[in-house]
Amino acid sequence: MDTSKYLSTLVQTIKPSGIRKFFDVAKQVEGAISLGVGEPDFDTPWNVREAAIYAIESGKTTYTENAGLIELREEISRYQKRHYNLSYDPNTEILVTVGGSEGIDNCFRALLNPGDEVIIPNPCYVAYEPAVILGGGVCKYINLKSENEFKITKEDLLGAISDKTKILLLNYPSNPTGGTMSHEDYAELVPIIKEHELIVISDEIYSDLIYGEKHASLACFEEIKNQVLIISGCSKAFAMTGWRLGYVLGDATLVAAVTKIHQYTIMCAPIMSQYAAIEGMKNGDHEVAKMRDAYKARRNYIVDGFNKLGLPTHLPKGAFYIFPDIRPTGLTSEEFCEELLKDQKVACVPGTAFGNSGEGFIRVSYAYSIDEIKIALERIKLFLDNRKKND
Repeated sequence: MDTSKYLSTLVQTIKPSGIRKFFDVAKQVEGAISLGVGEPDFDTPWNVREAAIYAIESGKTTYTENAGLIELREEISRYQKRHYNLSYDPNTEILVTVGGSEGIDNCFRALLNPGDEVIIPNPCYVAYEPAVILGGGVCKYINLKSENEFKITKEDLLGAISDKTKILLLNYPSNPTGGTMSHEDYAELVPIIKEHELIVISDEIYSDLIYGEKHASLACFEEIKNQVLIISGCSKAFAMTGWRLGYVLGDATLVAAVTKIHQYTIMCAPIMSQYAAIEGMKNGDHEVAKMRDAYKARRNYIVDGFNKLGLPTHLPKGAFYIFPDIRPTGLTSEEFCEELLKDQKVACVPGTAFGNSGEGFIRVSYAYSIDEIKIALERIKLFLDNRKKND
């Protein structure tokens, strides 16, 4: 019997992740260097791991409140105030989730009615479009430009708004481009967001990994703060990807609706991960700073390397990705990545995995050691040299 006929039509329209596709292929290639997956190469700091171990040994292995341990929500509140001068009530305005991805998915499901439009800057993280579709919404894309460092402008936003627009999704610092928005950049968007009564879902999972300037958030503008839902978590800053610990911050009414979905689908985030996160937020600033300094050094090295190879790359101010322009090679993004892997065993992700605006670019992660990056750059140079010889 053909069981495919039972599948939801929505599910059938969703494409597999382009990131995982190339990662899975690279794993099959012996000796391959992967610069494709956005995962810190640092171990979770020992004091964070120890907090989880102690929680388990103490018998703290039960469910928690749906919204998460009150101790963790209080620590998240203090962390946001200390780092970003943002105030959230731990009792009503914070929800602990199973990673930031659950938070994003639940926000769309809590807010969307069939046909509601969601504005998404493109290129963008691969999980956004499926989450909108599964929530019954319609994606409307803004094509960002490399010459503008992949920022969204007020002209971009005004041109995308229709009478069906309900949500603006933002992700700064950005995956895949590393682009950021300053306070001044956001200030130009605020009157538009307020006038059109948009809800903003702001994915700020990389907010602690920003270089040379302070992280800016739309939530710092009081006139629209109750229209902004922040998604964040511990995966990137504290090297806690496998712990699956994220959170949603926002207006109490909106967070209560998101919590309702979380309540029925998840119940609560793992308790040991919650205790680990408390320790990270309370005593982990110095570890985050060490990792951030290492990423900055790698960023400078890899950007310089790609520019010397003739693959233009802007200097990203956040996250741990660069988005090189490979159009000088005459190859498409898919062709470049496939041929590079085959010829020199280096895995990158084609820009088209992040939307049509990614054509002509590739995403390269520098969450790897300088030694690995150096070898990868040497291999990419050989790949480009070989192409020149064969032309």
